[in-house]
Amino acid sequence: MEPLQINKLGTQPTCAQEIPALLDQYGIKWIPIAENNWAESFPYEPSVSFRMAHTGQHMLLHYKIEETCIRAVAEKDNDKVCEDSCCEFFFQQQEGPSYYNIECNCAGTLLLGFRDNPLSRKRATPEILQLVDRWSSLGREKRLLQEGDFHWQLALLIPVAALFQSNISCLDGLHARCNFYKCGDQLSRPHYLSWQPIRTDKPNFHVPQFFGECRFEEHCL
Repeated sequence: MEPLQINKLGTQPTCAQEIPALLDQYGIKWIPIAENNWAESFPYEPSVSFRMAHTGQHMLLHYKIEETCIRAVAEKDNDKVCEDSCCEFFFQQQEGPSYYNIECNCAGTLLLGFRDNPLSRKRATPEILQLVDRWSSLGREKRLLQEGDFHWQLALLIPVAALFQSNISCLDGLHARCNFYKCGDQLSRPHYLSWQPIRTDKPNFHVPQFFGECRFEEHCL
């Protein structure tokens, strides 16, 4: 599969809420998160897509979701947001065991972690977590399990300084690996979708061998 080309923009947003309009302005295309790797056990498939760009110093990430159930119980950063309506971005600077997991529920509660082997898990400090601005079209309030027809969006403005175990000073020209996910462990219809396919017997997103390639463009659109 061709690497994901992450376009560089010449405009720096001041907050995550500006990302949707900015990506519209630059014509950044949506990409589906539609691989249902464990469909026999988890057949439900919400409609999910993402689009991404960068400015050299920031990643601009935007998700669009349609689903029949939402939940946002995790109120504190680094809580178990994967149990809620959750979008995730796993990022690996280079091939090997080390990668970041950036997970956010539909209320903008964030988990930012780093792993350099299957048994090692580091979490970002509160100071690092505050560097990542988040916007959700559903707002930032806690939500118990709700059934219905929900259309919501999530945007994250991620500075390179948030990659707390790396020495990345600029994203220009970076070749990396990544995957994007949608999950909801404690929803009435749990699901585990990915951008790139995952070949494991049970749901598991922590498998960097199944990440896809991505390239951060050097020159602005």
